[in-house]
Amino acid sequence: MNIIICGAGRVGFAIAKSLTEQDHSITVIDQSSEDIQRINESLDVKAIVGKATLPTILEKANTSEADMIIAVTRNDEINMLICQIAYSIFKVPKTIARIRSQDYLDPKFSTLYNKENLPIDVIISPEFEIAKSIQRKLESPGSLDNVPFADNKIRLLEIFIDKNCPISNIKLNELTKKFPKLNANILGVVRDDKFIFLKKNDFMKFNDKAYVVINSLQMNETLKTFGHHEKISSKILIIGGGNIGLHLAKSIEKTFEDARLKIIEKNKERAEFLANELSNTIVINGNGLDEDILAEVNLDDVETVIALTNDDEDNLMVSVIVEKFSKNKRTMALTNKPNYSLLQSSLKIDDLIDPRKTTVSSILKHIHKGTIENAYTILNGDYEVIEAEIIETSELINKELKDSNLPNEIRIGAILREDKVIIPRSNFIFKKNDSVVLLAKKDQLQTVESMFRLTSV
Repeated sequence: MNIIICGAGRVGFAIAKSLTEQDHSITVIDQSSEDIQRINESLDVKAIVGKATLPTILEKANTSEADMIIAVTRNDEINMLICQIAYSIFKVPKTIARIRSQDYLDPKFSTLYNKENLPIDVIISPEFEIAKSIQRKLESPGSLDNVPFADNKIRLLEIFIDKNCPISNIKLNELTKKFPKLNANILGVVRDDKFIFLKKNDFMKFNDKAYVVINSLQMNETLKTFGHHEKISSKILIIGGGNIGLHLAKSIEKTFEDARLKIIEKNKERAEFLANELSNTIVINGNGLDEDILAEVNLDDVETVIALTNDDEDNLMVSVIVEKFSKNKRTMALTNKPNYSLLQSSLKIDDLIDPRKTTVSSILKHIHKGTIENAYTILNGDYEVIEAEIIETSELINKELKDSNLPNEIRIGAILREDKVIIPRSNFIFKKNDSVVLLAKKDQLQTVESMFRLTSV
């Protein structure tokens, strides 16, 4: 595909890198000559210095030949205008914009985004996506991530293999015999920063991150099998009441009936706004690093602390203070700087939340052609877990799995057929309307698209 990316910051760079490695033709536009130079030195893309809102600059980028434009500059209005010009003048078929302002995201204004008004096909709200990601983690204590597929009937769990994992060092085929009723499929592990597809005689090791496709109804049972018996937290403290904290609090209020939620917000005006927006949340105006404030919210009674301020260092320090003064709490911290992941273990932080990774993943899932419905990236897009539908023209239809000639770097995880979750064996036969959840290496994504797409285009 011919894709134009407007914005060469961290998100734009990561998207360009991932899509270039998937053999897409990429053009990047940004006003910053430094950012464009960095892209030029690192990636095989066409890079242009200039304002992406200028028709002459978009013309220079051959926008009339583009299949898609992705606007991820730092300004909402610029992103919206880029999409408008790209569609109105250059007839770009698909437009994606990153938008942060809550006014633009209000559901009552959703009719604004259509071909007649503002032609934006996909709106990505980083704060909303991050809040959803955090809630998924809260729903599956013991997992590093928990991603829904196939109308939430199938889940992908990312699970850290610690010293207490009772099934590490056991061959996978022996696990199948030991847990015959468990509808789960271990696709592979990240080991020493490399992804490994596990075969039936392989096993998981300490420090692995395992990727497991499961029947959603068996999430607790699966986590217990991996040695995780943690309960879902009902007493939650959020430090920082920005847009992420607000989105998360609203979602928790709607979905966690027994939740007892508190927010500490430093800005008095913002704290008052939060109190008016939320119905069952206690809002405290104060500094989350202040031990007196933490005492006021009864930190000893809290089960999970989530640090979501705009300051990475403050978020790390909150987690350290919580660990020092109140043991056995689950801690989660938002960090924009990737190098801080090196401190996670030494600071004893359970989860580091990377907003760039979440945003990039949410954008990349809209790149695929055909009947691919959903996608989740692993190792910065080196691998993707994908949901796709079997249609009449699919080359897989009526074939047994063993005869499907799938490359070694594509692994079928689970199938949803008429509300039934199936972990396929070698004699499994694909049928029309099957929803397939699979794992593929990035250089095999075109093969996946070819297998599932509607046409040969």
